[in-house]
Amino acid sequence: MAEEHAPAACPGGTDLVEKLQNELPDDEVLYDLAELFRVFGDSTRIKILYALFESELCVGDIAQVLGMTQSSVSHQLRLLKSSKLVKFRREGKAVFYSLDDDHVRSMIALGLEHVEE
Repeated sequence: MAEEHAPAACPGGTDLVEKLQNELPDDEVLYDLAELFRVFGDSTRIKILYALFESELCVGDIAQVLGMTQSSVSHQLRLLKSSKLVKFRREGKAVFYSLDDDHVRSMIALGLEHVEE
């Protein structure tokens, strides 16, 4: 049976480790953050968000832009709405979708900037 060894102490010291342990967000917050990033982990949802980056669109327009069925787009929009990444407004029978707020716009812009480096 192999002996377990305590991890070697790094030069940062225990004060830094304790400080970081105390500043670590609650597990629930980290879980919510992981779920948010999971939503960003689908290229179809990213395409929808990118299309909405420019302007609000109805489901039919989004479907046409992406070459998808309205049903597929609606399914993805439900996930994006539940994650508070998109919002909608009704105009008669039409429903228009847009990015929920400037935070979403910033996340997309920063993500694009990062991958284009």
